[in-house]
Amino acid sequence: MASPRDEATSVSVIHQALDLGVTLIDTADVYGPNTNEELVGRTLAGHRDRAVIATKAGLECADPTGGPGGSPLVRPNGRPEHVRAAVDASLRRLGTDHVDLYQLHRVDPEVPVEETWGALAEAVTAGKARHLGLSEVGVDVIRRAEAIHPVTTVQSEFSLWTRDVQAEVLPYCARHGIGLLPYSPLGRGFLAGRFASFDELPDKDQRRRLPRFQQENLRANLGIAAAVREVAARIGATPAQVPLAWLVAQGPYVVPIPGTKTPEYLADNAGAPDVRLSPADLADLDAVPAPTGARY
Repeated sequence: MASPRDEATSVSVIHQALDLGVTLIDTADVYGPNTNEELVGRTLAGHRDRAVIATKAGLECADPTGGPGGSPLVRPNGRPEHVRAAVDASLRRLGTDHVDLYQLHRVDPEVPVEETWGALAEAVTAGKARHLGLSEVGVDVIRRAEAIHPVTTVQSEFSLWTRDVQAEVLPYCARHGIGLLPYSPLGRGFLAGRFASFDELPDKDQRRRLPRFQQENLRANLGIAAAVREVAARIGATPAQVPLAWLVAQGPYVVPIPGTKTPEYLADNAGAPDVRLSPADLADLDAVPAPTGARY
C-alpha cells in the first residue's frame, strides 16, 4: 500500500502527464496487485475523456506477499472464466464502463490462445473494451489471435539494449498496421544514466536480481550508456530522451511507454518526441553493441 505522500505524487504525475499531452495510461490488474488500477481510477475521475486507458489481464498472483525484490509472484492464467472476471474487476477498480485497450498480459501455455482471446473478444462485443492487444508474443501467436479477433497492439520490451522484436515482430506489426508498445524503453533506467554500479541500486530494487545488472555485466554495459550520452550531448538532448527518440524513429506505429514516479522524469520523457535524430545519430545508436547478460 502506497503512503499518502507517494499516492499524492502519483496522482500529481498523472495529472501533469495529461496536461503535457500524454494520453495513454497503461496499467494492469497485477500491479499492486489491484492498487494501481484503483489509483488510476481515482485519479482519472472527472478526466476520463482525456485519457486512453490500457490495462491487462492474464496473470494472477501466486504470492501477493512478494518474492525477491518485494514484487508479487505471478503466474499465467488464460482460462476464459478468469479473463471474463478480470475484465469486470478492472472496470470496477478503474471506475469506468469501458477500457480503451485491453491486453493479454501473458499467454498461458496451458490454455490455447484462441480460447483466451475469444473471451477478450466477448468484452469488445459487450462494449467493455474498445480494442485488444497482446504482450510478449511472437508472430505465430499474433496470427492465431488475429484469426479470432483483430490485434490492435503488441506490447513488448524494446529498447537500445533489448532489440529482439526487430527481427520479426516489428516488421510484422508495420506491415499489418499493429501498434507496438515498447515497455522498459529506457532499459529500466540504465540507458538514462541513472546509475553506474550495482551498489547504487536500492536494497529491495527488483533490478538487483536481473542478470544485466550484476556488477560484472553492468560494468561491461557502461559503454552502451556512454554512447547514448555522447549523442545526447551532441544534439542538446537528455540521456533519457535519446533512447525514446530512437524508438519513435523506428516507425509510426511504435509508441514507447516509459514509466515514472516523479514529475522531473515525466517532463524529461515527455520532451522526447521533439528530439530529432539525424541519420548519423541513428547510425551511431544502431551500432551500440548488444548488452552483456540476459534479460531475466
